Amino acid sequence: MSAGATPSRTLGRDLSQILLSSRPISWINTAFPFAAAYLLTTRELDVTLLVGTLYFLIPYNLAMYGINDVFDYASDLANPRKGGIEGALLAPRIHRATLWAAAGTNIPFLAYLVIVGNPASWFWLAVSMFAVIAYSAPVLRFKERPFLDSMTSSTHFVSPAIVGLALAGASVTAATTLTLVAFFLWGMAAHAFGAVQDVGPDREAGISSIATVIGARATVRLSLSLWVLAGAAMLLTPWPGPLAAVLALPYVVNAAPWWNVDDAGSAATNRAWRRFIALNYFAGFLATMILILAWVS
Repeated sequence: MSAGATPSRTLGRDLSQILLSSRPISWINTAFPFAAAYLLTTRELDVTLLVGTLYFLIPYNLAMYGINDVFDYASDLANPRKGGIEGALLAPRIHRATLWAAAGTNIPFLAYLVIVGNPASWFWLAVSMFAVIAYSAPVLRFKERPFLDSMTSSTHFVSPAIVGLALAGASVTAATTLTLVAFFLWGMAAHAFGAVQDVGPDREAGISSIATVIGARATVRLSLSLWVLAGAAMLLTPWPGPLAAVLALPYVVNAAPWWNVDDAGSAATNRAWRRFIALNYFAGFLATMILILAWVS
C-alpha cells in the first residue's frame, strides 16, 4: 500500500478498476439486443425483461471484458490504448478479485434465467457463456485463433438477442433469421476492424488475430465487405426492416478512408475506432426508432 493510502481508499480504487474493466461505455451493446428481442416478442414488461436486461447490461460485460483484462495483462502493458474506456489495465493484485466479481455477479442472474427458461434458452445461454469464457481464458483462447476470434466476438453481441427470443418463445422466421445474420456480420466486421489498430502490439506480444494474419489492409477491406453484406441482408426483411440497412452506412463511411492502410500505419485507425464507439450510440438511437415503428405496425 502506498504512503498515505487508506484501506478504504485502496478498496474504492480497486472496485472502480474492476468496474472499468466491464467497459461501461459498451454496456448498452449487449443489453439492448436482449431487451429489444424479448420486448418485441412478448410486447409486455415483466420481471424477466428487467432481470435479463440488467444481466446483459453489467454482469455479462464484467465477465466478458474482466476475464479478457486479467488474461491479457502482459500484452496490455505494451498497448497504449489500455488504461481507459478502451480497456482497463488491471493490477495483478486484483486479478483474482476481478474473476471472483465476475462469477459472483453472474451466477445469481444466470440461475434466474435458467429457472424461468426453456431448453432453447438454456442452450443459447450456454453458447453465450461459453463464447465469453472461451474468447480469453487460457487453453481455449479463441481470441488468438484468426477468424474464429471475430466470430466469437460477434457471438458475444448476437447471443443476448437470441437468448431474449428463446426466453420469449419467439417463432423462427425468415425475417428473424436474416436480421440475426445481418447482426452477426456487423459484429464480425466490428471486431475485425477493431483488431487493425492492435496489429503492432499484438505482433510484438506474439498474439495472433485476424488482422495480424491477413494484414491491416485486407482486414479493413473484409470489415467493409461484411458491413455492406449486413446492410444488404436487412433489405430482404419485411418492413420496417429494410430501414435498418441504412445503419450500415455510417460504419462504411467511417472505415472507408482506411481502405489502403498498411501494417505500419495500422495504429492510426484508432481514430476511426473511437468514432465507431460513438457511432454505436447513434445507430442504437436509429434502431430504437425502427423498433418503435415495428411495434406500432
